[in-house]
Amino acid sequence: MHVKARCSARLGLVLSIGASLVALAGCSSFDGASNRLANLVTPYKVDVVQGNFVSREQVEALQPGMSRQQVREILGTPLVTSVFHADRWEYVFTIKRPGEEIQTRKLTVYFTGDVLQRSEGDEMPTETEFVATLGSRGSKGKVPVLEATPEQLAKYPASQRPPTAPTAAPLEPASISYPPLEAPAR
Repeated sequence: MHVKARCSARLGLVLSIGASLVALAGCSSFDGASNRLANLVTPYKVDVVQGNFVSREQVEALQPGMSRQQVREILGTPLVTSVFHADRWEYVFTIKRPGEEIQTRKLTVYFTGDVLQRSEGDEMPTETEFVATLGSRGSKGKVPVLEATPEQLAKYPASQRPPTAPTAAPLEPASISYPPLEAPAR
């Protein structure tokens, strides 16, 4: 019986060494396949957008003499305001895409007191141009139409509601009794 156990142990040792060698030989062939697979599967790289996007239409809507509140309604809250330069607001917009240069646009709005004096900065894209660049990752697709044409609007006429007849006098609220908030003293 002792001899049988020894033969079984040798056989097991030979089989485990053989399996290990086969596994190691297989690893070298899997290495090339795994590299090819890793090259096919790449991580998603996001576009990093920071700041306030200001369109050409918004800049054209600015008029000297507007109040700070009117400028804020058109452009939004400024990205940079300074205690030392309270008479100007900075609007900065950057977009970073993988494999491309960082795009930066700046607009500075100058005030005298609470009144807009002037604005200056980079050439801003129109909203349509900006939307077209968002969806395109190297492919130039068709720019979507952002405004409805009069023909399209005519398909959906404004609903004409008949004036509602005055209803009966408003109902008086029912007398409601609520329980006390605190438990009665004992």
